[in-house]
Amino acid sequence: MPHPLYVAFVWHQHQPLYKSRDRSSASTSNQYRLPWVRLHGTKDYLDLVLILERYPKLHQTVNLVPSLILQLEDYIAGTAFDPYLTVSLTPTEQLQREQQQFIIANFFDANHHTLIDPHPRYAELYHQRQERGAAWCLDNWQKEDYGDLLAWHNLVWIDPIFWDDPEIAQWLQQGRGFTLSDRQRIYSKQREIISRIVPQHRHMQKTGQLEVTTSPYTHPILPLLADTNSGRVAVPNMNLPNYRFQWAEDIPRHLQKAWELYEDRFGQVPRGLWPSEQSVSPEILPYIIKQGFNWIVSDEAVLGWTLKHFFHRDGAGNVIEPELLYRPYRLQTAAGDLSIVFRDHRLSDLIGFTYGSMPPKRAAADLVGHLESIAHQLKHHQEGERTSLEQPWLVTIALDGENCWEYYPQDGKPFLENLYQTLSNHPHIKLVTVSEFIDAFPPTATIPGEKLHSGSWVDGSFTTWIGDPAKNRAWDLLAAAREVLAQHPEATEENNPEVWEALYAAEGSDWFWWFGEGHSSNHDAIFDQLFREHLCGIYQALNQPVPPVLLRPVEIHAAPADHRPQSFIHPNIDGMGDEQDWDKAGRLEVGGARGTMHQSSTVQRIWYGVDHLNFYLRLDFKTGAKPGQDLPPELNLLWFYPDRTMHNSPAPLVDLPEQSPMNYMFHHRLEVNLLTQSVHFQEAGEHYQWHPRASRAQVALERCLEVAVPWADLQMPPDYPLRLVLVLADEGRFQQYLPENALIPIEVP
Repeated sequence: MPHPLYVAFVWHQHQPLYKSRDRSSASTSNQYRLPWVRLHGTKDYLDLVLILERYPKLHQTVNLVPSLILQLEDYIAGTAFDPYLTVSLTPTEQLQREQQQFIIANFFDANHHTLIDPHPRYAELYHQRQERGAAWCLDNWQKEDYGDLLAWHNLVWIDPIFWDDPEIAQWLQQGRGFTLSDRQRIYSKQREIISRIVPQHRHMQKTGQLEVTTSPYTHPILPLLADTNSGRVAVPNMNLPNYRFQWAEDIPRHLQKAWELYEDRFGQVPRGLWPSEQSVSPEILPYIIKQGFNWIVSDEAVLGWTLKHFFHRDGAGNVIEPELLYRPYRLQTAAGDLSIVFRDHRLSDLIGFTYGSMPPKRAAADLVGHLESIAHQLKHHQEGERTSLEQPWLVTIALDGENCWEYYPQDGKPFLENLYQTLSNHPHIKLVTVSEFIDAFPPTATIPGEKLHSGSWVDGSFTTWIGDPAKNRAWDLLAAAREVLAQHPEATEENNPEVWEALYAAEGSDWFWWFGEGHSSNHDAIFDQLFREHLCGIYQALNQPVPPVLLRPVEIHAAPADHRPQSFIHPNIDGMGDEQDWDKAGRLEVGGARGTMHQSSTVQRIWYGVDHLNFYLRLDFKTGAKPGQDLPPELNLLWFYPDRTMHNSPAPLVDLPEQSPMNYMFHHRLEVNLLTQSVHFQEAGEHYQWHPRASRAQVALERCLEVAVPWADLQMPPDYPLRLVLVLADEGRFQQYLPENALIPIEVP
């Protein structure tokens, strides 16, 4: 029987618990430290399924985390207030100077390319702050400026799908002169949109177009609740916390609370579970099975570790062994069986991190092209000359369903419409929910439960949440509080629900994500504070003294000088060095920040990063520095490929020092003329010769130098490690190389 290629999209909707546990105020309202539940609630959760509803042939899965639903319900009830909302509803003539400073600092927290620049009044205020500085704004802005900024920050987080609402359309057209009454009505509109989220999901699940799944109650890493030593499965030499956390008994609590909340809100039992951070281990499977879940989802890295197989990809980025990845598996345990699907990591990342920087139609076509290539590969691997798929295969694309859209034009609406229209008309691709596929085609491949790898979507390990000194300190604080609760068996969920809610909140994954190296935001100190508030809540609910250590931050939240890339980036190559474009890039201090010996360097800082299309480089120079005068006029990018057999050659420059890495052999060279901003690309050949090659590299030099080098120029396969060194030269004569005594490490995504 011929089959289409089945595709399961799974969108994960989650926000950390922003609700404060500080009870020092007499207010009966719920105080939230940050506004992201409210803002993402108006921009990202409802529109995603409303757009899907227009294409009834397409079925998808959406995961709604219980703690997110509870926070949305606080806003619907009008009992949730965050600092952004409070100041938005304050008359501008009553704003204190501290509130004005807060507004100037925080009310541009949005991607300015997509959310600020399209709106002239909002863009005007943004560029005043960027170009004249916060102090100038504080001294010169009038109450009308603050009123407009407060309104626009809330308006742009309302999804474009709702802009045909007459009231919203009027506000967008009005542009300026917003009153307190306008801002109050905008807030009412936010609550109105948020109130439709769960009912719309429930309705579409009843019609069969949607499957709604759940996660453990407050999004904890279940394998680490079972045993923090599971961190050493993927990283045997991991530094672990001082105190081993082993509270597997908390796992069924999280699962049962999620199950009961889901039953109450959706009128049926859930079938699928998105384990927080797609993290799994053999130890957690019996609890999931006993609770009644039918299937879970994880990442291809976990499958690779389990099968002891690395998923190689071809030059287009498609998996070479598709039969291993694109199918559900049955996990066999003594407690029963459980189905599991593994997502295609790269396809999920393309939506999450790259397609927002491409024209919507082209991005949609690229994704469909990948799916068609997968189907072609699967057909090609069948026996005989078959023109159709003779057995059912399932491609799982599973990703965060909220944060990526901020980087798409019109919040992703044009991309999704192009994608859904193409897939609706496609004769050989069918979108299904995970349960639909498993019901029709039960898994035939099996994995013994005890063989399942312990890991997450991040490299198949838990290093994002444990192992770093700050993360480990947080685990020790949690372990101490959990032990105190265990010493009070009289404190049950029935007679002391507050202590258990505080524990569940503290066990959430998000705090450990932000501690230590790896991830950072403008709100790290607030995440630190919230984590400690939840821990303090455990002691307070038990009438125990709060340990003094919980009154101090877990770590000092200073921006690190040098750091690796934190995420994909998509900068505009215009030489302006836009701070939002590069805020997730890797960074290397070269000039004065590294000490007096380096202060003479004209190059002060190196930024670098990637997406699925390009490698990006930015150089910051001393103020006023000019090529040909203050710095050499030629910049060479020299690419070194470790452990790869190919033709290589010394750098074609005179006076190269005989030292590492200048005496390495390189395969690619991009020469940038800083005076003309032209490029010359070469590839090493036989006999140490360099041969010219075509390049689509982009270069711009204004405030800084920005370069984008397409991966197509380098022709390296995905997941391949590269190394880069920068050499400044004058008429082909070596002058300086950067970074000193090192290479910039890069990996093709």
